[in-house]
Amino acid sequence: MKATQRIISDPAILGGKLIIRGTRISVEFLLELMTSGMTATAIVKEYPQLTSADVKAALQCAQRAIAKEYIIPAGIAQPVRS
Repeated sequence: MKATQRIISDPAILGGKLIIRGTRISVEFLLELMTSGMTATAIVKEYPQLTSADVKAALQCAQRAIAKEYIIPAGIAQPVRS
């Protein structure tokens, strides 16, 4: 299964948040676990319904979301026209 097929959004599950297919585990939750210090191996051990490919897919999903962001530096204002 491709990484893009592992992550889904279903309005009936967690309000449509991105989740790992077949679970109620959100991409957001996996990122929280990893930022708290858990490794992918530890996550898969704690949540046996997940695979290491699921964790990798969550990271890829987050990377793609960040890559699409637009940054507007603070302090740059558009001139006001009268």
